Amino acid sequence: MAKSRYRPDPDRDPVGPFLHYLMAECGVSPHTLAAYRSDLMRFLRWRKSNASGPLRSLDVVTLSGYVEELGQQGLAPSSIGRHLASLSTFFKYMVSEGKLSDNLAKLLVAPAVWDHLPTVLGPAAVDRLLNAPRTETPLGRRDRAALETLYATGCRASEVVGLRPADLDLKSGLARCVGKGDKERSVPIGRKAVAALVAYLADRPGLMARHPETTTLFVARSGRPLSRIGLWRIVKKSAAAAGLKGDISPHTLRHSFATHLLAGGADLRVVQEMLGHASIATTQIYTRVELSRLQEVHARFHPRGVEPRKSSAEG
Repeated sequence: MAKSRYRPDPDRDPVGPFLHYLMAECGVSPHTLAAYRSDLMRFLRWRKSNASGPLRSLDVVTLSGYVEELGQQGLAPSSIGRHLASLSTFFKYMVSEGKLSDNLAKLLVAPAVWDHLPTVLGPAAVDRLLNAPRTETPLGRRDRAALETLYATGCRASEVVGLRPADLDLKSGLARCVGKGDKERSVPIGRKAVAALVAYLADRPGLMARHPETTTLFVARSGRPLSRIGLWRIVKKSAAAAGLKGDISPHTLRHSFATHLLAGGADLRVVQEMLGHASIATTQIYTRVELSRLQEVHARFHPRGVEPRKSSAEG
């Protein structure tokens, strides 16, 4: 008789099925899975001493004690933020499984990590920016492809100018980029970025005719590799042509990429991986940006709205 395969009991071991879900259905990396496990094991140790009983019996006041204990243990605000992000994702899973009625963890507030919010463009403003280059010329098609790549991947300016044609898998819609510490990661490219890149790649041999030794994907007018300053100028020129105000740079598109993903319901850990952030606390700033945008809507339309914090550019 064949041995039956072990299946975790979701009532006695709620974290086990969650980690299995992340691995089997979400395809998270081993590093990310280990981070979730470590964070949740710490939470379970706190529960054993301070809030034993079913998870559904927890209330937000009791749960806030976990935040206080993390602070008392000397964890930095960034580390506390990471633990709360893991807990919120776990609670969200438990709600989807019918084990909890609400994700109370999302109500927990981590200590402030950032003193200011980054500039973020709304979707309409991003569309105007990306459509600003004149695509009747090879350089215009290059500019469109560079802008689309920035927004589609959320990559840093240095990562985009460092791309090579071999780093693109346009059929699968993926790009391989090298981030800080020479760490490689694959990021998705949307269909509009793929179309812009296909159009630009047809022009690339002509643009690099005087410097056929150039290996980077994006090339300057001279045929040499496009520099970070060159990419910055493309963004500035396109922002002016689109009539956008404020200090808009390549990093603005990275900020907008992350904020729009989270606003659409993307998991914070997944966004962290796509951005190449070493700490999830860095990624958490974008949840605050989205909250600030909600405050702007409230201030604009609610009869007793409060003055919002300034966090986003026009659009």
